[in-house]
Amino acid sequence: MTAVSLGLPEVPVRPIAERRVSRRIQVGPVAVGGGAPVSVQSMTTTRTSDVGATLQQIAELTASGCQIVRVACPTQDDADALATIAKKSQIPVIADIHFQPKYVFAAIEAGCAAVRVNPGNIKQFDDQVKEIARAAKDAGIPIRIGVNAGSLDKRLLQKYGKATPEALVESALWEASLFEEHGFRDINACDYPLHLGVTEAGPAFQGTIKSAVAFGALLSEGIGDTIRVSLSAPPAEECKVGIQILESLGLRRRRLEIVSCPSCGRAQVDVYKLADLGVASGNGKGQIFVKGEVIKTVPESKIVETLIDEAMKLAEQMENDGVASGQPAVTVS
Repeated sequence: MTAVSLGLPEVPVRPIAERRVSRRIQVGPVAVGGGAPVSVQSMTTTRTSDVGATLQQIAELTASGCQIVRVACPTQDDADALATIAKKSQIPVIADIHFQPKYVFAAIEAGCAAVRVNPGNIKQFDDQVKEIARAAKDAGIPIRIGVNAGSLDKRLLQKYGKATPEALVESALWEASLFEEHGFRDINACDYPLHLGVTEAGPAFQGTIKSAVAFGALLSEGIGDTIRVSLSAPPAEECKVGIQILESLGLRRRRLEIVSCPSCGRAQVDVYKLADLGVASGNGKGQIFVKGEVIKTVPESKIVETLIDEAMKLAEQMENDGVASGQPAVTVS
């Protein structure tokens, strides 16, 4: 069949605001801030002390596109497991510390790529900032200060009456200032790179929508250097949602893009089940498009296999043309 040009118009893309200027830090080999691409993080749901299960989940996260992984460290057994996990993980490991400041030092000694602390959950944390700053600086690893509404310092709750955005900002800036007093500035705050997360977002559907709305609003304004989608779902799903958010904003090169029309009475093939790659279909047939042109018409039974074949051809062509990590975008309608 002769290719027919459809003359499809270019769809204008709303420009993303210029990225907020921030310093760059290194979480292992992953650059955060300072103009580096927005990175995607997740957190394991296994007991960190179960080294095998934790490393298996980290491998699954790595395969899903996760760039940085966080592991919880609430017990001594978890702290003891950090060295093996940090050594064998294919992506940088951040130790997530609550309640016990001694585990901060354990994580640094274990070779973790970074440490995340929540000062509101660590008693007398401020009194130990000097020692923590010295240990982190000597090891050359960054510290992430995490604050959320559920663990806000009581002094700030009294000042603001409740966990307001202003209270959260003041909490983060106060803790950052304590580290700065001791010459430590590899922290996520001020001109430091910012981590975005929606705490307690909920199950997959609800959490995806909340995260997309929040991240979309901030990232489109140039705010945010690394993200973690928090879902009551397997961690790999968090990474998939995070990657899709970045791709939809044009902050990451798109891989395979699926665009499908809604199912309706006009479609005489099962669009819902077919929504896999892309085709314009009707009357039991499908017209296959490549780069805006109809290249062939096939019966409904051949649509999926034909789309896969053409997608693989496009992917190979793009690779040969030197388009890094590109994948074809196709349409189902």
